[in-house]
Amino acid sequence: MPPDWHDRLLATITDPSFALILMLLGIYGLIFEFGHPGCVFPGVTGAVCLLVALYAFHMLPINYAGLALIAVGIAFLIGEVFFPSYGSLGVGGVIAFAAGALMLIDTESGAAAVPWPLAAALALFTAAFVLIVVRMAVRARRAPIVSGVQALVGADGEMLEDATETGWANIRGETWQVLTGDRLVRGQKIRVVSVDGLLPRVSAA
Repeated sequence: MPPDWHDRLLATITDPSFALILMLLGIYGLIFEFGHPGCVFPGVTGAVCLLVALYAFHMLPINYAGLALIAVGIAFLIGEVFFPSYGSLGVGGVIAFAAGALMLIDTESGAAAVPWPLAAALALFTAAFVLIVVRMAVRARRAPIVSGVQALVGADGEMLEDATETGWANIRGETWQVLTGDRLVRGQKIRVVSVDGLLPRVSAA
């Protein structure tokens, strides 16, 4: 009997190369979602791809040493972003990933192995993806606050009334109650030097 669509779909999913690509798509999606929370689509797609890949690996003769090498390779690549080692972790991650991809399938049972060109290409692509996406996420988290009262530090403004301790001022087109240790007069130019609680502290510009 010729195979129907269900059999052909399962045959495609359980192809070692396709299963490896699905697993990587799942990992890529989850990494992107964790780096950019709220996107939703990458996380959902990644989770589905990863579950399908796990099903495929369940049907295939997997060499768990190869799977562990792939996991270690990705961990090394992520570590290169957080702990720059002048390329040592990155190179080690690419080598571990490629070796793990080649060892992933136990060929003694008759299953086809992942071709080495595909393993090398996926290793390099994974390295580029992790280094770019994770580094962007780290930079975004470490970037200075650009909104709220903290963003007013260093901004110039003008007093709207005389003040000795507290008063009202115009800063970047907005009216703020400000704190000051000096006597300031109406119309005097000021500069925000710090933030005390929720109020900007100013001094004469």
